[in-house]
Amino acid sequence: MKRASGVLMHVSSLWGEYSEGSFGQAAKEWIDFLADCGFSYWQTLPFCLPDEYNSPYCSLSTFSVNPYFIDLPSLMEEGLLTEEELSQAKQKTPYSCEFSRLSQERLSLLRKAASRFRDWEALDVFFETHARTADFCRFMACRAANADRPWTEWTETGEDPEVLKLWRFTQYIFFRQWKRIKEYANQKGISIIGDIPIYVALNSSDVWAAPEQFLLDKENKPTGVAGVPPDYFAEDGQLWGNPLYDWKAMKADGFSWWRERIRFMGELFDGVRIDHFRGLESYYSIPAGETTARNGKWVKGPGMALIRALKEECPDRLLIAEDLGDITPAVEKLVRQSGFPGMRVLQFGFLGDPGSAHLPHNYDNHCIAYTGTHDNNTLLGYIWELDEETRRKVLSYCGYYGEDWDNGYDEILRTMFQSHAGLLILPVQDLLLYGSDTRLNKPGTSDDNWSYRITKEQLNCVNRNKFLTWNRLYGRTEV
Repeated sequence: MKRASGVLMHVSSLWGEYSEGSFGQAAKEWIDFLADCGFSYWQTLPFCLPDEYNSPYCSLSTFSVNPYFIDLPSLMEEGLLTEEELSQAKQKTPYSCEFSRLSQERLSLLRKAASRFRDWEALDVFFETHARTADFCRFMACRAANADRPWTEWTETGEDPEVLKLWRFTQYIFFRQWKRIKEYANQKGISIIGDIPIYVALNSSDVWAAPEQFLLDKENKPTGVAGVPPDYFAEDGQLWGNPLYDWKAMKADGFSWWRERIRFMGELFDGVRIDHFRGLESYYSIPAGETTARNGKWVKGPGMALIRALKEECPDRLLIAEDLGDITPAVEKLVRQSGFPGMRVLQFGFLGDPGSAHLPHNYDNHCIAYTGTHDNNTLLGYIWELDEETRRKVLSYCGYYGEDWDNGYDEILRTMFQSHAGLLILPVQDLLLYGSDTRLNKPGTSDDNWSYRITKEQLNCVNRNKFLTWNRLYGRTEV
């Protein structure tokens, strides 16, 4: 694997004036920053429509995209919004995503833009090759006609035409704007890695449009749901509640649904992290109705049969196995057979096992190394919250023996740059030396997650030359 490095930051965390990051000028300036530092990758979280808790890992459709990322000033330049409407949409704070305000106001504003849109022929052409996204738009229109109730409770068969128009417009505009940003990134030598959640939500267009692909009873209720057993993150495990796939039915039709899904991701990104990869070897099935994940069991998954299908659809994309959590020899074997690079996380390296694959001296070239993921504390928060003995162990491991451990932070980052890992990814908070108050997500909780944003002024405080020097010194850039 060619040595390189990158930064993990979701689009929502970009700076700007309209309550959440978007595909505007800030996105291009962010790409410029990455290039200036010698980074080669930008990793994001899933682009699908988030749920009511603002999580992009449980969506109304895996084939949807988030309309909040649409750049409003670009719509004004096209004559789809007025200057006054744009002014009224300006945020009240730049330091966090204003999710409440977005949920109350943004779709109404985009509905106005849709009413002024005229190039419906181009939009129709787009949906000819995006059938599952078209299903999502129809799902949202039917949902609106049924007072936004879950699809299993619908009584009306019609669609709300204005809602259908809104969602077709937003999905098309999103793709059009993102294409420009991705092209700009690629021209700058920046590849973009996306994220594909392994599961979808029961109340989604995915299950509504293809119920035969999931383990449901005659009333379209799940017979079992997804999650993970008790682990480092949660003592009761995590009860995700997603319906489980009917892998037998999926295999029978050649995994057509998954083929469509990975093609969709391949259109958006240069690489894709497959979340909860271990679920492809064996998945954790929790009986429907359980209140915790303690009473689940592992069931054999599709394995290499699905992986071969994914590789056939995206032969030129970087596919990453998120092989974290309860990893067995069978999972390790599947990762090797797949040929996908796995993940190594520094924060998991000091849990007591001297042979841990997450210790930097055990990294091989064919892996993606992280100081932490979106589910971890920031690096500074992690170091701060360690007990004194473990903190000293971490700092000594990285070559820092001073008394003021704040000064050892750069030595930790340098250790990661020096490692054999082919690709190093740092969360943006770790570039900024920010603490746990900027953590993006705490697994097993539903409140106060996903809202972190940076400002342009904060990013400009980063020493770009330091990262460029490290990238050059340790062979992670040719710049």
